[in-house]
Amino acid sequence: MVRKLRLVGSAEIRTMLGGVSRQRVYQITTRRDFPEPVAQLSMGNVWLAEDVERWIAERRADLD
Repeated sequence: MVRKLRLVGSAEIRTMLGGVSRQRVYQITTRRDFPEPVAQLSMGNVWLAEDVERWIAERRADLD
């Protein structure tokens, strides 16, 4: 069976975090403990959705 790769960029991360600002997404995604992007495209970095979801679930209280 083929596994679908779910990728997210900063716009999707904004939504995942409840609509925070673009500046806040930048602050969060450049933290040392944030997952490494899996690719750097001309539109920006992209991450595995499951890595970002796990990171948010583990640290959500710290971000509020």
